[in-house]
Amino acid sequence: MQVYRTHMKIIGDILTTTRDDLPDEEGASITYLIRKANISHGRISKILGTLVSQGLLEQTNSDGACKYKISSTGRDFLQAYNTFNKFADSFGLTI
Repeated sequence: MQVYRTHMKIIGDILTTTRDDLPDEEGASITYLIRKANISHGRISKILGTLVSQGLLEQTNSDGACKYKISSTGRDFLQAYNTFNKFADSFGLTI
């Protein structure tokens, strides 16, 4: 049986990638995030827009391309998300 990721899991994957796995200091390109998060361009564009507007990601323009890095607020959110995820897992719950 295939297990689908929740919207929160996808957000967690994107934030983790922009925190731990950046190809350079300027941030991750949308193409890089599509490959790492295994998600379509249309869907990730909407999610990235939301994460930037909420202050969880920072968007920069480098050589005409948008790049994304996690913000300090995003780091705090990701830490809280990981803590809650472990807590929920201990009770057999999936978030």
